Amino acid sequence: MHHPSTALDDDALFDDVLARTHHHARAHLQTRNDQPIGARATAAELRARLHRPLAGQGIAPQQVIDDLVADVAGGIHSMNTGRFFGWVNGGTLPASLGADWLTSVWDQNAAMFAVSPAAAIVEEVVGDWLKTIFNLPSHSSFALVSGTQMAHVTSLAAARHRLMKSRGWDVEAKGLNGAPPLRILTSSERHGSVDRAARLIGIGRDNIFPLACQDDGTLAPETLRVALAQHGDAAIIVSLQAGDLNIGAFDDFATLVPIAHAAGAWVHVDGAFGLWAAASATHCAKTRGLETADSWSTDGHKWLNTPYDSGIAMIADAEAHRAAMTYRASYMHVEGDVREEMDWGPDWSKRARGFPLYAALRELGRDGIAELIDRCCAMAKALVGGIAQLPGAELVWLPTLNQGLLRFPDPAPSATDADHDRHTDAMIARINASGEAFFGGTTWGGKRCMRVSVCGWQTQESDVERAIAAVRLALMRNAAA
Repeated sequence: MHHPSTALDDDALFDDVLARTHHHARAHLQTRNDQPIGARATAAELRARLHRPLAGQGIAPQQVIDDLVADVAGGIHSMNTGRFFGWVNGGTLPASLGADWLTSVWDQNAAMFAVSPAAAIVEEVVGDWLKTIFNLPSHSSFALVSGTQMAHVTSLAAARHRLMKSRGWDVEAKGLNGAPPLRILTSSERHGSVDRAARLIGIGRDNIFPLACQDDGTLAPETLRVALAQHGDAAIIVSLQAGDLNIGAFDDFATLVPIAHAAGAWVHVDGAFGLWAAASATHCAKTRGLETADSWSTDGHKWLNTPYDSGIAMIADAEAHRAAMTYRASYMHVEGDVREEMDWGPDWSKRARGFPLYAALRELGRDGIAELIDRCCAMAKALVGGIAQLPGAELVWLPTLNQGLLRFPDPAPSATDADHDRHTDAMIARINASGEAFFGGTTWGGKRCMRVSVCGWQTQESDVERAIAAVRLALMRNAAA
């Protein structure tokens, strides 16, 4: 039976547990490039190891850590390598990883200055730095949240407040039951997190109106004008994209934002990863006019390579932002000259996400962030272009940022579109099974594709070459089968 330690044993116990944890962490990092990139364990295997009955008596924390590492073996994707290209997941920078460990050790609730003074001031600094990096208005407010999903929730809640207030409706008091109509006009290529945000804050899925995109994944000005005219009697949020999830498309903010504002709409920008293009002299032109929008959402755990979870909401109308989120009670000690974090985000109990962000930004600096963006984009283009030259592969979209698409047509003479789709998915699975690289699948333009996403800080030319070789081998083995 394990007994909790006495106070006299605490230091030794923590030392031992942290030493074991450090040992396992080092083993994972040292072997990550030699292990399969994708997870290998099945759900049944993981359940067999982990789904043991919870005993009445506890066990030593050292054994808990050792057992956990052993039981999850094969169920961890090697995202912190240079050859993970699935979804849009970055790795973790060394300083950010260290700061994240300290965040757990310090165990702060970053809800208010009184609860964690250092967390509050670090968050202030991070917000100022990010506004400079993204070239956003200095008066903008911000919130550090769990990810772009909750950044959308925060931003759309602020939009809901201002649009309803302008129509004489107190949405925080009355809700949306009986409120003036509220609509979201957005791209047909939007991310599903926009839909979920609309559901979560009561706007509802039926009040989202997808607008057909052009061939390059962007909204045409005339399409937006017509849609705004059709919904002229409603309060309108226009959600635009800074880097869509399939091809990295950027809407023309300089043209579209004024059109939306002329109709009285709030403009929100989904920049989950694409907002970071503003930091690059090579790619910042894609973000021209973005700063004139009303709110922006992005992630730190994508292109900035912080640990999960790390999302950022930024809002030009600080008054609307605070009104949508703030709360006060008699037991809450409020300082007079500091920023209280819970005034700006939905969390009450909140991890101190500012520490890993602060560490990542300091480790890279502005030049390092720009170099990271440029290198990932160059690696994405080289990777997609290299695979496209292989027999049996077909180029669908050559990256203009860090996202590209490929397809693997079924070689059978009578193959149908459905056959090409199945063959593409089968090839993705075959490539991932090699363990040399990891890619994801998606549907774009009605066709199944292999999506290539490069946003890890460790991806180098050697990783691109190794991934191309893995695809080449998979295609050769498929042809020989």
